[in-house]
Amino acid sequence: MTARELNEFIVYWLPLMKDNKYNLITFQTAAYEENARLYITPKPDSVLRVFMAYKALDDYIEVPEQRLSTFKRNGFAAVEWGGTEVK
Repeated sequence: MTARELNEFIVYWLPLMKDNKYNLITFQTAAYEENARLYITPKPDSVLRVFMAYKALDDYIEVPEQRLSTFKRNGFAAVEWGGTEVK
């Protein structure tokens, strides 16, 4: 994501999460791409889809680090970001 896209993501999500003691955050890229197909015409040269799932927690938990792939923009690029709170 560009600095602007990243800033927009944070500006949207931070106010929803800031009052939680802890937040468990995962990025659901593969599951999201499988279950929410995206059709764009004309077809983009590169596509980045970022879907975050988070859950408010009262207690700290240790979780393995999530490895995220890098994204290289080529030509016409489509960038989509979103997320959901898991209750």
